[in-house]
Amino acid sequence: MTARRMEAAVVMGSDSDWPVVQAAVDTLDGFGIGSDVRVISAHRTPDEAAAFAQGAAKQGFKVIIAAAGGAAHLGGVLAAHTTLPVIGIPVKGGALNGLDAVLATLQMPAGIPVATVTLGNAGPVNAAVLAAQILAVGRPALRRRLAAYKRELKKKVQKGNARVRREAARGRGDARDG
Repeated sequence: MTARRMEAAVVMGSDSDWPVVQAAVDTLDGFGIGSDVRVISAHRTPDEAAAFAQGAAKQGFKVIIAAAGGAAHLGGVLAAHTTLPVIGIPVKGGALNGLDAVLATLQMPAGIPVATVTLGNAGPVNAAVLAAQILAVGRPALRRRLAAYKRELKKKVQKGNARVRREAARGRGDARDG
C-alpha cells in the first residue's frame, strides 16, 4: 500500500479543539486527502507558528486548515507567513460563545486572507470540503469524488423531505411543502 501524501495541514490552537477539528480530518480522509494534525498556539508558541507556516509549502502541504477559539489569531498568523491557502475554523466557547473567534478569524487585513467557515459542527466539515475543492483544481478524480459527495447530500435532503411529508400527511408534524 502506498502512503498518502500529506497535502493538508490541520492546525489547532489547543488540544481542547481536537473533538471539534476531528471532523475535518475525517472528511479529508473520506476524500482520500492525507492530513497532518498538530497543535500550535498563535500566542503561546508564536515562533513555532511562524516557522511552520513558512516551511509548510516545502513540506508538501497545499492547504492549511487552522482552528482556534477565543482571540482566534492562529489562521491570520499562519496566513501572514505563507502563500498557501488558509481556511479558518472558529471554535465555539468562552464568554461570547465563539462570536469573538468568528470575528477574529474573518476580519483580516488586505493581502492576508483567511477563508472562514461557520461555527459549530458544520465548520470543520466545510473547511475540509473547501480544502478538497481547492486541491481538486486540475485533479479530475478528486472533482468526481466531490461531485459524488454533493449528490449524496442531495439524496439525504430528498429522503428527509419524503419522510417529513409522510409524517405531516399522517398528522404528526407541522411540515409544509419545501
